[in-house]
Amino acid sequence: MRILALILLTCFLLKSCETPEKGKQVNITIENNKEGAPITLGIPFPKGTLHSVDHLRLLTSRGTEIPCQTTEVSNWGPTDESVKWVWVFFFSEKDSEYILEYGDSVVPILPKEKIVSMNNMRPQGGIEVNTGPLSFSIHKKGNGFLDEVFLDSNKDGKFDKEELIVSSPGKNRGSFLDLLDDAGIDTSKAVINEVFREKGSGPMHSIFRIEGTYTYSRSDNNLSPFTIWLHAYAGKSYIKVLHTMTYTGIPDKHKPQEGEHANIATQNKIIVTENTENDMGWTQPNDQIAACGLQLKYHLDNEVNVSMPLYEGSWKEDKANTFLEEIAANGESPVQLLQQGPARRKSTSLRSLYLNGFKKEDDGNNPDTALEFRATVSEGEESKAIVERAKGWLNVTDGKRGVGVGIKNFMKEYPKGIEVDPANGTLLGSVWPKENGPMNFARHNTEPDGGMLGNFAQGITKTTEFVYYFHNNDAMDKVGKKMDYIIENPVAHATPEWYTQSKAYGNMAPFSSKHPEFENALQYKYQWWAYNQKHEPWYGIFNYGDGKSYYFNGKWVQWTNNEPTVDFMLWTNFMRTGDPKYYNLAQAMSRHTMDVDNVHWPKKRTYYGEINDAIDFWNYEDEPKSTPYLGIGRRHANEHWYALLSAHVWIQGWIASYYLSADHRALEVARMTGDTYINRIWGEHDLRGRRLYLSVLNLVELYDATKLQKYKDELDDRVKLMLEFQERQGGNLLLDRYGYSQTYVAQGLYKYQQITGDETVRQALLKHARWVRDVPPLNHEMESYLATIYPLLIGYEFSGEKVYLNEALERAKVLMIGELPKEPASYENAEAFSEDLVKISNLPKSKKSFTNWETNQGLRVFGWTHAYNIPYLLYWMDKEHMN
Repeated sequence: MRILALILLTCFLLKSCETPEKGKQVNITIENNKEGAPITLGIPFPKGTLHSVDHLRLLTSRGTEIPCQTTEVSNWGPTDESVKWVWVFFFSEKDSEYILEYGDSVVPILPKEKIVSMNNMRPQGGIEVNTGPLSFSIHKKGNGFLDEVFLDSNKDGKFDKEELIVSSPGKNRGSFLDLLDDAGIDTSKAVINEVFREKGSGPMHSIFRIEGTYTYSRSDNNLSPFTIWLHAYAGKSYIKVLHTMTYTGIPDKHKPQEGEHANIATQNKIIVTENTENDMGWTQPNDQIAACGLQLKYHLDNEVNVSMPLYEGSWKEDKANTFLEEIAANGESPVQLLQQGPARRKSTSLRSLYLNGFKKEDDGNNPDTALEFRATVSEGEESKAIVERAKGWLNVTDGKRGVGVGIKNFMKEYPKGIEVDPANGTLLGSVWPKENGPMNFARHNTEPDGGMLGNFAQGITKTTEFVYYFHNNDAMDKVGKKMDYIIENPVAHATPEWYTQSKAYGNMAPFSSKHPEFENALQYKYQWWAYNQKHEPWYGIFNYGDGKSYYFNGKWVQWTNNEPTVDFMLWTNFMRTGDPKYYNLAQAMSRHTMDVDNVHWPKKRTYYGEINDAIDFWNYEDEPKSTPYLGIGRRHANEHWYALLSAHVWIQGWIASYYLSADHRALEVARMTGDTYINRIWGEHDLRGRRLYLSVLNLVELYDATKLQKYKDELDDRVKLMLEFQERQGGNLLLDRYGYSQTYVAQGLYKYQQITGDETVRQALLKHARWVRDVPPLNHEMESYLATIYPLLIGYEFSGEKVYLNEALERAKVLMIGELPKEPASYENAEAFSEDLVKISNLPKSKKSFTNWETNQGLRVFGWTHAYNIPYLLYWMDKEHMN
């Protein structure tokens, strides 16, 4: 017996000394890495590969495991419960290369430092959070932002009264959105309603969603909802804050008409006329944004030093040197950093250009006119420094402790400001600085645009990203490093092959040099977009992220407003290339379109039932109802808020942003759109044509992300309708009127079939491929014809018949282009760049007066002709070893 026990003990000891079994590995790269930066990696897994996020761990390139926090975001349900998308959170090391290891035998280490938080949503409650070196609280009866922040300066693990470093300024002004009209400025007061912990919260990284309301003293100003997402990090004394404001004002003084516009009518009894050009009230501002921002009261000594980095040279120089401007603020005058840019520019509408025969005309917007950007540092009325661009952060210190605050996209989303007021001890970060003058939403003119004469600015939102760092008088380079974690954030990604082989978005090929004639057609266009966004420039608080659609006589016309899923094109190119430039472009476009190009208000608040008294619900029931247009998109036009349409919202890119960048707001806005589909506000119109096709694409993405049955039920009904209509249309899934909508139909139904395994849908897609092979659509010329390439590829995948692949290749020949004579970034101006793009193009010209799919145009038509065809075509060319 003793011998047997000895043998068993020996076996146990030998087993315990074994090296843990290695799992399968994925290589991870961090672009623009900064040691210590908080990193969230969104990564997909192929079906059946990963069954639990508990079996993931992260290694450095040297094989050393580091702690990480993992979250299952979605799975391959309903047919397979394996994990589809994961968020992996960690703090970066010096190394830029990592290994993500997975498998049933993989067991990760647990983090040593953990966030401790308490969330009490009683009427007098709030949240209290302890990251280790930092403790902060937000009260429901507080002041609209952080109420107290303590920094453990003596590092004894306690937070004493003298360690209070900032607090609320009081008077419900921790955050604010002030309005200006003829009666003067109406200053807001902030009320916190609810605080929630979001998905992705854990021991290393917690996310709090704070919902509140701005109230006003004058009855003519509507309540305005706001949301703050606050990110806290274990062992760190910095936080990330995303603030979303909603404009609920009356934008202009036009005489309101009773009824609805025909483009968005929910009835036919009272339809407003678009013939109101003689009403000059359209051009006269009413409620304007006077100021908006977040502010804190700092608890430092009276004499403080304020420092901020400024860029040398032109605002166009990406890698310009910086210098530090420092001011000893020992008086009563505020120290301010203010970034400004060009005023809103008037531009000719597409309608006017068409009526004018596309002739060049002087509208005061000559592209050669200098565009002025100015960053000013001032103390009181005295200017201390004037440059073109500021980096976007400021630090205030008394020599013992300090506070740094930064704002992402400081110049790109101008105007922005940061102010230190030593007289009141306040630190203000401005979404819209009052010194810039008010934001005016009135129309430029009374010319119909986007098919309408309207103003739909009410309900626009804007999300601004801040970073706050509380420290013990750190050196400026250390403060700057913390600021850059957010302002110039690193981007983590897997290899392009990993994204494409996951099949999360079907059969895409990663970027390669094997087929340059096709790859150039994609990459030159994306570089053309990036070039114009910078040089045009498509900047400004309500513009950044978007770009214009049409290039006439050396100038751009009409904001794109995301048609057709422009942000998803950019997310796709990021996954295919691993280039962080496209991550940043995609994130900016997703944020712009979910904020500015959507209707967010009037919106009835969500009822959570956190109050014990039953009367709480009946009080909620008495609140005003939401607008029926909640969640619908704005149409491409001269200004983002000039027109709406019953089918002009794309959430595919928002869901990609949610997966890849962990943007919680993306899913929130997507669900708002999904709920509008369920309401079916346009009756049968909502279930026909382009509205039907686009809704299936949107709903399948939303259901895949949420797995909520209400979206599945609505999706199933709409898919059944599409298949029913196919029988009436001879095998064509689309009405001939909407030939360019191949993208919506093919991608939406393909994903539906992928996740449900529905054989009927598979056969419908094959039948449709046969139809477009034999009866190619030409109703929008090349827009519709080239959009059939992807459906043909699906026909090949489902049938194995080479005729579909050969036909797709034949149609794609016109997409092939050669090389530009020089690198895109080296062009001196857009005109020269444009000329060379057209020279290498093989695309046919339109029979009409203008070719909107030409290679020097924007990304709108490009989605139908190139973006949603070439990556899938290259997959099959590689698989079949075709040249």
